[in-house]
Amino acid sequence: MIHSEQTDQLEQNPLKSNDATDRDALNQRHTQRMQRKKALIDAKIAQAQTRRGLIIVNCGNGKGKSSSGLGMVMRALGHDKKVGIVQFIKGAMSTGEEKFLRRFPDMVSFHAMGEGYTWNTQDRERDIARAQLAWQQALVFLRDPEIALVLLDEVNIALKYHYLDVTTVLRDLRQRPPLQHVILTGRGALAEVIEAADTVSEIMEVKHAFKQGVMAQECIEW
Repeated sequence: MIHSEQTDQLEQNPLKSNDATDRDALNQRHTQRMQRKKALIDAKIAQAQTRRGLIIVNCGNGKGKSSSGLGMVMRALGHDKKVGIVQFIKGAMSTGEEKFLRRFPDMVSFHAMGEGYTWNTQDRERDIARAQLAWQQALVFLRDPEIALVLLDEVNIALKYHYLDVTTVLRDLRQRPPLQHVILTGRGALAEVIEAADTVSEIMEVKHAFKQGVMAQECIEW
């Protein structure tokens, strides 16, 4: 058995070793570790027997919250599931995802109901009215058992600025069809929303091209 420090070095860069004995030992340790890991994962899978609709929250200051939600939209479409999308805040400009998803009108109902970022609109009362109108559209989806997945894009921002009442929103989410999944995106997710969710992912920013003076571009930002 090779020394543990030597093994660690080989695991970090196994190609550095030309010694067949070292490689065999490393491969054996890897196999044993993966067998233990598989046993643990298999046990967890066996325990997870509940099937129900989930509330998923994508929050944080990093890029990719809406993109993740739209990825799940693509996944649902791949399984021939119907999808409803309501975009809060967004809507002042057409996006690539909107153009693409509108090619599937029988499977996707897409509503971009915002009027742009709050620092551009400069009109709180109008923003509130648009958000509440968007929520009425969301309710249409949340009451339709034929809709398997509902994406409420940037709704966290509407809740953060109190354009929508969080108690009302959570009540409506609880009353949706039992197998319907809902994704809420946007930075600044309220504590009540996080508490009610089944899965929460916080996307953190490490670097962003915009801070290096790079302008927003199609394919990346819209």
